[in-house]
Amino acid sequence: MTKQTAFIFGLAGWSGSGKTTLAEKLITAASDASIAIATLKHAHHDFDADSEGKDSWRHRKAGAGQVLIASERRMAHFTENPTPQRPQLADLLARLAPCDWVLVEGFKKEPFPKIEIWDAALQKEPLYLTDPDIFAVVGQAQLANCDLPYFHRDDIAGIFGFLQKKAISEGYKL
Repeated sequence: MTKQTAFIFGLAGWSGSGKTTLAEKLITAASDASIAIATLKHAHHDFDADSEGKDSWRHRKAGAGQVLIASERRMAHFTENPTPQRPQLADLLARLAPCDWVLVEGFKKEPFPKIEIWDAALQKEPLYLTDPDIFAVVGQAQLANCDLPYFHRDDIAGIFGFLQKKAISEGYKL
């Protein structure tokens, strides 16, 4: 990746582990602390963020390769990939406007700093065992033999404080 201007970290975990719930809570905490936060999420399926029948949906279905829709409050840019290809994290990060933090949900196989959200009920191996980019674990119960910082999933203040310290220690200003 090129020189970063934002503190970038990810939430990685198996489907159903609670990534989106934790993301919502951390986004709220960052926003409340006046940290300009952007999010980037990987979708595994053919998804549609637009509603059937809306103008932008109709434009895409008619064959537009790109549709940019904007109002006074928000903007969305839809780009169709005629040849399906896995999105590259660096390319997507380059599309974001300047911000303080970028929270990435998904992209668990990409090399960048991540927090693992682990749920024993899913009966899956923890990702930190094979991913050296995981720097902390969030869950409902402490993992045996895990040397990484651990936070209970309800300790949002603790997780957020840990992220603030990490951002500052890496040279990002808040």
